[in-house]
Order: sequence, then structure tokens, then C-alpha cells
Amino acid sequence: MKNIDTAFRHVRGFTMLVIVGCILISCFSLYKSFSLVSQMQNKVYILANGKALEAYASDRKDNIPIEARDHVKTFHQFFFTLDPDDKVIKSNVTKALYLADDSAKRIYDDLKENGYYSGIISGNVSQTIKIDSITIDINTYPYGFRCYATQNIIRTTSIAHRNLITEGNLRNVSRSDNNPHGFLIERWNTIENRDLGTENRK
Repeated sequence: MKNIDTAFRHVRGFTMLVIVGCILISCFSLYKSFSLVSQMQNKVYILANGKALEAYASDRKDNIPIEARDHVKTFHQFFFTLDPDDKVIKSNVTKALYLADDSAKRIYDDLKENGYYSGIISGNVSQTIKIDSITIDINTYPYGFRCYATQNIIRTTSIAHRNLITEGNLRNVSRSDNNPHGFLIERWNTIENRDLGTENRK
């Protein structure tokens, strides 16, 4: 009887140990499964030119400085990249105006009224812009920015270089095909736009 009682206690203890072990293993497996699923939900695979590229999802606040700088850069490139073609000018300016409020529209209207775009077309002038740097203040909302750039005005016989500094604010708006960054430039104005020099074309 003692042997039976001892054997029963041993079997019961072993059974309890196995049950506790199974519960611990099950809990660990569930934890790892949820953790893996959460990690996989933050990954996106993009197929580009036959290659699978891995992308990671992140909160927008982590990308605000990068997206804001690219938004400002894109706006300035559309607004200031001009060729002696009315359709090109309208296309670029239209794309730029989707990214800014009426402060940019007023500047465009003033330039148009003063014959700036007509002069570009009649004089066969091309204008390009090189963004040197963009500073964004993300500590206050709307986010203030300042853009430092160099304009190149290409004429038949010469290339003029101008220094350009602009500033404004960025407000959050809904993303769209015309505004993929989800920002809107407000109170945009030019602080400085002066000649740096002119070089003759060979």
C-alpha cells in the first residue's frame, strides 16, 4: 500500500509538472506569435522593376521633418522651374499651387500681371532652381520653414545666378494624389532674391 501511495504521489507530481510546463510553453508560444504578427504588420513589400523591396510602417511624427522638407523642396521646384513654353509653365505652377495656399497664388498672379511669364516665353529663357538647404521648426505648429536656394536664369547668351530665400508655415491637410505629403504651405513670402552674378555662355 505504501508503494502504491508513493507511486500515486510521484505520478500526481509528475502530471502537475507536465501541466504547468505545457501552460508555460503555450503562453510563451502565444506571446511570440502575437509579437511576430505585430512585426509583420509593420512591414510592407513593394514590387518594383521585378524586385521585392521591404518597407517599414512608422508613425508620421517620426517622418515629419523629412516629409516637410521634401514638400517645401517639391513646391519650389515646381514654382521656379520654368521653360519658354506656356503649357510647361501652367503645368508646373498648377502642381505647385496644390501644395500652397492663396499666398502663392497671389505671387503667381502678380508675376503674370507684370509680364514675367510672357518675358520668359518671348525671350526663350529657361529658369531652374537648386535647393541649398531647408530648415523646419517642428517644435511649434504650424511648422515654420525657411528655404535657401539658388536660381539659374538661362538666356541665349548668358546665365544669371540669383540668391533666393523664402519662408512660410506648414499646416497638416489630407493626403491626395496632388498633395502626397499632406502639408499645405501658408503665408509664403520671399525674404531675399538678389543677383549673385552672370556668366557668359560659350
